[in-house]
Amino acid sequence: MSRPTRRIAPRAATAITIAFLTLVPGVRPGMAETFAYVGNADSNDISVFKLAESGEMTPVQTAAFTGVDKPGSSTPLAITPDHRVLIAGVRSQPFLAVSFAIDPKTGQLSHIGNGPLADSMANIAADRGGKFLFSASYGGNKVALNPLSPNGVVAEPKQVIPTGLNAHAFLPSPDNRFVFATNLGSDQVLTFAFDAVAGTLTPSDPPVTKVPEKSGPRHFVFHPNGKFVYLVHELNGDVAAFSYEANSGAWDEIQRTTALPEGFSGKEPDKKPWAADIHITPDGRFLYASERTTNTLAGYKVDATSGKLTTIGSVPTEKQPRGFHIDPSGRYLAAVGELSDSMTVYAIDQSSGALAKLKSYPTGKKPNWVEFLSLP
Repeated sequence: MSRPTRRIAPRAATAITIAFLTLVPGVRPGMAETFAYVGNADSNDISVFKLAESGEMTPVQTAAFTGVDKPGSSTPLAITPDHRVLIAGVRSQPFLAVSFAIDPKTGQLSHIGNGPLADSMANIAADRGGKFLFSASYGGNKVALNPLSPNGVVAEPKQVIPTGLNAHAFLPSPDNRFVFATNLGSDQVLTFAFDAVAGTLTPSDPPVTKVPEKSGPRHFVFHPNGKFVYLVHELNGDVAAFSYEANSGAWDEIQRTTALPEGFSGKEPDKKPWAADIHITPDGRFLYASERTTNTLAGYKVDATSGKLTTIGSVPTEKQPRGFHIDPSGRYLAAVGELSDSMTVYAIDQSSGALAKLKSYPTGKKPNWVEFLSLP
């Protein structure tokens, strides 16, 4: 007579699994694998790195752009909300969006296909539902909306809308009801109402938020609580904080500070402010901006109640830091240098927000964009 099979209850099985994982060096229960993707304009490819718990980066792949010969001025990247597809914008003719499937286990990229963009696009972003791609053309003074095919390939533009001078960023609100376009040369931010079902954009009321003349609004980021927006200005190095009204999409400025390091006057003919990128930690406690003339990263503490910023200070970084990003854990920041062809990783002090340099890594040529992704 055979014995009945002993079954382990689900809770017991989970406990055994957790106990086992704690014995494996460097493994935490539920620990996700995190990857960094660097867009390289002159080599027309993406450098893929794996991020360790220690902040160490390991190169895992160089993904070339299939069907692209000429380099563009930059390589904007976007990852779909389902983490299945990475899209790269090509700024040489013919203007293309190159789509890659992301392997959920290895983080590596496999080319899916190319789709048309309306112009040379300085910035691309998926809508929150992952069905459309927004893009902004600096030289073409326009923004566009392209549907995304189910496999992640970009379809023909559905809407192309003229803007003021030098459209630079075109990103959706946290609830996907509005899309905002910075016009660097016209010192304004345009607001569009977005119908995510129909996939249509219409000018909002009011349609324009003005910023100071010759400030050059460039990139912006929402606070994770959805109540504030932070905007970096390329031409004067300002970082402005706005309260955000989710129902109307209105921005109301509450503070203005600078991304320029202490002691930098910006008055010399060959040393004008040239701010670039801005990002906030996932918990909303720290904000950072990059400045290209001084090759620095500026840090700020964020007051979650008022939205106001307190300057932490600046640290030196890669030469001409056009792009950087913060990993999903909020523990590390990676910045790339267009003129150094490399990436530096910093540890973010979890109490002060101060950046501590860890290590630098070679990338492709003219790196200008960083995206992080945790899988699964």
